[in-house]
Amino acid sequence: MTTDLTAPVAQPDDTDAILRAILRDVLGLSDERVAGLDANSGLFGHLPEFDSMAVAGLLTEVEDRCDILIEDDEVDGDMLETYGALLAYVSAKRAEG
Repeated sequence: MTTDLTAPVAQPDDTDAILRAILRDVLGLSDERVAGLDANSGLFGHLPEFDSMAVAGLLTEVEDRCDILIEDDEVDGDMLETYGALLAYVSAKRAEG
């Protein structure tokens, strides 16, 4: 068996871990609350900590830590509705990049 040293090394997708850390840091959520989030967990309008004032801070941190650019016209209620929707959006943006 030979190994192709020129082939790109697959990196695990760390988007989930990064996004959970951002939610913990920006919203001040406990590790337990962040760990308990699943795809259907409500975010905006469901978490008292995630109000309209927190949206800008959260999106800025997502841009910085994930090295993506979030355009104003891409931000909508659907994207922020659930953890799964936000994770899917950020994952797609990172894949573009």
